[in-house]
Amino acid sequence: MRRKLLLATALLCGMLGIQSGFSQVLNAPQAAPNQTPPGGSTTWSAACASPTFNDYWVEFTWGPPLVGATNEFILELSDATGDFSAPVELARDGTKNTTFDFYFQFQLPETTRGEGYRMRVRSTSPAATSPVSVAYPMYYLDVNTALTIRPQGQPDFGDGTAQVCNGSAVTLEVYNLPNANTYQYNWYRSGTPLSENGPSISVDQSGMYNVEIDYGSCSGSGNTLSNLIDVTTSSSLGIAINPPSSTALCSGESTLLEANITGQGLTYTWFKDGTPVTAPAVDASSFVVDASVPGFEGDYQVEIFGPAACLERSVAVSITNSGDFTVSRDNPANVVVLPGLNATLSASSTASAVTYQWFKDGASIPGATTSALTVSDTDTGIYFARVSLTGGSCASTTKDSESTTVTTPSSLELDIAFSPGYSPCADTNTLLEVREIRALDAGGGTTNVTADLLSTMSFQWFLDGSSIPGATGSSISLTDPSENGVYSLEGTLAGFTPVSNTLEALLRSSETLAVTSTGLTVCGPSEPVTLSTSADLTGETFDWYRDGAALNESTASIEVGLPGSYQLILERNGCPVVSNTIVLNPLDPNLISLSPGDDVRFPEGTSETVTATGGDSYLWYDENNNEIGNSATITLTLEGEYLVIAALGNCQVMKTLTATYLDTFKVPNVISVNGDGINEQWILPNYYSGKSDIIVTIYNDKGEEVLNVNNYQNNWPASSAAFTRQNMIFYYRIRNAEKTLKQGTITVIR
Repeated sequence: MRRKLLLATALLCGMLGIQSGFSQVLNAPQAAPNQTPPGGSTTWSAACASPTFNDYWVEFTWGPPLVGATNEFILELSDATGDFSAPVELARDGTKNTTFDFYFQFQLPETTRGEGYRMRVRSTSPAATSPVSVAYPMYYLDVNTALTIRPQGQPDFGDGTAQVCNGSAVTLEVYNLPNANTYQYNWYRSGTPLSENGPSISVDQSGMYNVEIDYGSCSGSGNTLSNLIDVTTSSSLGIAINPPSSTALCSGESTLLEANITGQGLTYTWFKDGTPVTAPAVDASSFVVDASVPGFEGDYQVEIFGPAACLERSVAVSITNSGDFTVSRDNPANVVVLPGLNATLSASSTASAVTYQWFKDGASIPGATTSALTVSDTDTGIYFARVSLTGGSCASTTKDSESTTVTTPSSLELDIAFSPGYSPCADTNTLLEVREIRALDAGGGTTNVTADLLSTMSFQWFLDGSSIPGATGSSISLTDPSENGVYSLEGTLAGFTPVSNTLEALLRSSETLAVTSTGLTVCGPSEPVTLSTSADLTGETFDWYRDGAALNESTASIEVGLPGSYQLILERNGCPVVSNTIVLNPLDPNLISLSPGDDVRFPEGTSETVTATGGDSYLWYDENNNEIGNSATITLTLEGEYLVIAALGNCQVMKTLTATYLDTFKVPNVISVNGDGINEQWILPNYYSGKSDIIVTIYNDKGEEVLNVNNYQNNWPASSAAFTRQNMIFYYRIRNAEKTLKQGTITVIR
């Protein structure tokens, strides 16, 4: 009974704005048995969550006075050390504002790992914070399968072994685990815990190593113990390859490679360029490099392993090919020789002591023994140079250059193009130039000879089929729309007169075209707006456009009555000249506003002044259509419907307003529900009732809402059935979005 009385007293004090003199008591949350049906009876001491289970409960108690109606209780979690600098919200509840003992249900965040987590509860109205809870171990076991470890640098754990040589160390690491560095670990050597707790460990002692994730008090639930790596310690023998008799071989020669350690029963594997060239074999301490085998050149190593010996590989010995050199063709693959002219073929070599011999169509050319060869228009055929070494043990080794096809043209072709980036009717200048000159042979094959002939060929440019005086270069610059048209180019060289393709040049005029408007607002066809330009359009081709569509108007001014975006477009030398854009908007009735609004109320016998803004002039009418004023303001003394017509330019906007008398009675604090039809409902003045922006709330003596509505219709209570006692006290609050307008009590008499 005392608790109910305290609750009702607290509610009444809060409703009436009376300070109670003491504040809420928030107690520290405590771990509770699982309340999910069929609820448990054991309180948890450590939260060990996983993807398959994550359901925990805490109990929270608090004391009066009551919190605010909009209050929420929020359960928060610290970091792993108990620090609340950046708390994590676990749960919140806004339905327990009259319940002094209840439970929060929560789930652990997936990043939770530690022994020292604490919880607390905050209230929002009023703002208050409980003491923190005791520390709890909390872990989210997102990994609960065995880890895998490997020697660092290996693709996987291999055969489960690793070797440490001469007191060095090997690093073992966790792999195939996303975000491995975000966990703590327990490392073990032959079952003995080690001090390291990171995702990798450096070891220099023999033993059986494995690891698990350190889930602290929850480790027994993790099942993350990894595979074993057997680490052994051995000594390095210092394997090397004895210097061979020769490291530069000619084709057909060979050399013997021998290891510096022999006769100890070791297993040898020989490598070339890092790839095994022999299978592991005991005492196979030598290897023969045969230069007659293609691709014998490379870096050779030997690797050993055996009892009490580390697996180790020697430093590489490089074997080279003395007869290895390159021959380059220094001219294009196809050479076109114009009638009466010559061309030069050339080859080069990376070797210094060489001789050259040129071949044509497979036969050697007498006397052609230098690196260059001159050919004429009568020397068509296929050529290559054969280069031979002249000194050293690999003398007479030969290599041929790539072949060159020498032809004479049956005709020439010429292509022209605009400079890169040119856009028709967008650019105000451009450049036309030779793009390519091609030679065609009798079989229809083509060869690009631009680089060879561009500087020697003569040119003449044509516009719309007529030659352009003085335009005799390989390019022509266009800078004015008057130069628009179809261009071509004719070339002349040694009896050939190739004619190019044709290209149409369309340059944009830089002139501006301006249009003006007699207004920017349209009211319809009866009040048109005039669009016009001062430009001389005599003899020109043009049209007006609305929203991109042609209006088929051919006059310098037009009258329009529709909203939209208007432009004038003039054709100039094949390209459009586009005017500025005139945007005509429809009339917006909201441009005219009434103050204090279109629904005014005033006490009977007084008056209310209404002011219109946004127009050029005004006419006021009463509900009988009688004109009652022609200024921006009107003073009303009678109820009724009124009309104002505002002129805005050539347009008119009509606004209506309603004037009503204010009620003079106050908010009642007593109603009777005895069935006599008198004072049966709680009737509010009309400046509170029937308003969508006014919220009316009624509470019973327990603080429970019995009504919470806006646009109240003076219809509470709906019946007398809910009133069980003779006299009952209720509390009301009338408010808008910003503040409480009225509050107090209602006594209901039966």
